[in-house]
Amino acid sequence: MKQLGWKVLLNDWNQYARVISTAHVVCDEDRSKEVHELIQLLETASPIDGWFTETYCRKSRYFTPENGIRIEGIREFIETLDLDDELKCVAICSLMEAADRVDSTVGVQMAYLKQWSKRSLQTLKLRPPALVKQSEFGKASAHCMEAQEAASKLIADVAYLDPPYNQHKYIGNYHVWQTLVQWDQPEVYGIACKRVECREKRSDFNSKPGIQGAMNRLIENLQCEIKIISFSNEGYLPRTDMESLLLDHGKLQVLSRAHDRYVGAKIGIHAPSGKKVGQVSHLKNTEFLYVLGEVDLSSGICEEAGWKMESPLQTG
Repeated sequence: MKQLGWKVLLNDWNQYARVISTAHVVCDEDRSKEVHELIQLLETASPIDGWFTETYCRKSRYFTPENGIRIEGIREFIETLDLDDELKCVAICSLMEAADRVDSTVGVQMAYLKQWSKRSLQTLKLRPPALVKQSEFGKASAHCMEAQEAASKLIADVAYLDPPYNQHKYIGNYHVWQTLVQWDQPEVYGIACKRVECREKRSDFNSKPGIQGAMNRLIENLQCEIKIISFSNEGYLPRTDMESLLLDHGKLQVLSRAHDRYVGAKIGIHAPSGKKVGQVSHLKNTEFLYVLGEVDLSSGICEEAGWKMESPLQTG
């Protein structure tokens, strides 16, 4: 959206997401020279074998110790630099993404592979983000508010929402990134060495009884003419309930697209011993885009992008 010239506001309750948003969207193209020089400087950091390496490379196995000591050394080096918020986010984000390219998981950090993945044996390499020039309508901004607070404070023409849709919290899926951002040596638990925050931080969007009320409040609070909600057919809100909720707030159009399920579905269900113990029921799911507001989707551009126009199951 920024590349198309829009002024973009971003929000997520987790700090690692604000860092990514700041690095890729808030930071503008005119800082490219500074960013490239910073990445070159970070590559000179000395490795450190400390708490991070012990926790995420030995007690758990997200990264090889060889890459772990480089991650830890670079992250500690970042703390010694006098960087403004944008450049610090660029530095941490570049390190986070470099670590992601050499991790040993199936994409989320609820668990790690018993054997090192091929990519985990590669050498950690930093890359600068591809920056985009600032919109003529103003500078982008990234926030770290709970969804209802953000909806009551941020004003825009269009809101795109991608909420959790089941019990899995994003902070639990990506807890190592939260630690890499906060750099706080948290108390951890379980084989996956998750932050205790993963147990303590709660959202109504992760609750089957709570999600419908939370979604309704969010739609009511949003100060936007057009609202687009991405939601899975495997979520806590069935399509009939979502449509019923949204139709109370205006004109509704529905798009759908099939996706492969997460990589773990292809690998299958295994016991802690590694033995395959169950069958995965399906390998595809459906993403629905619920478009709320006066917008014309009949031009065919959605179909060209792979989306199928659906007739709402109910009428308002």
